[in-house]
Amino acid sequence: MAIIVCPLSRVVSIAGSRAPARIVSLLDPFTPFPEPVGFGADQHLKVKIHDITSHEPGLVVPSDDHVDEIIGFVSDWSREAPILIHCYAGISRSTATAFITACIHNPAVDEEAIAFALRAASATATPNARIVALADASLGRGGRMSKAVAAIGRGSPGWPEISEAKPFEIPSQFVSGR
Repeated sequence: MAIIVCPLSRVVSIAGSRAPARIVSLLDPFTPFPEPVGFGADQHLKVKIHDITSHEPGLVVPSDDHVDEIIGFVSDWSREAPILIHCYAGISRSTATAFITACIHNPAVDEEAIAFALRAASATATPNARIVALADASLGRGGRMSKAVAAIGRGSPGWPEISEAKPFEIPSQFVSGR
């Protein structure tokens, strides 16, 4: 099954057409979360974080607790139907979470192979480095996830050149090998 990434503006339509098993929403605390029909709390994780990589006054920086919640939720995904992951623009928080999801479900696959598949699927993907680094540490990946994301660099064009990314998907299963 697929890992689908999109901006907030496309969540309801994609949820309706693709019928994902789970949805992960990553939005700042003041943006209303989408409420696609038929998704209860056990199927829709809502994470209230800003798209930042360091502490800034008045903003919610991604933390170990946020990332552990994401890891627990995506780890339980059965892959019988797609998972839909979004943030406001579909560029940073969501692409970091998609990368984490693919790494969790492919523990024997080289992290760079997954990162380059992400880049091939989306020229604009710029995974939030803090979210990836926290997951890297939590999953015991020894820095490989962060190194892989650094290897693909920032997406282009990025925010604010575009207001949102085009929806895309990556596979949930990759051919193994390190």
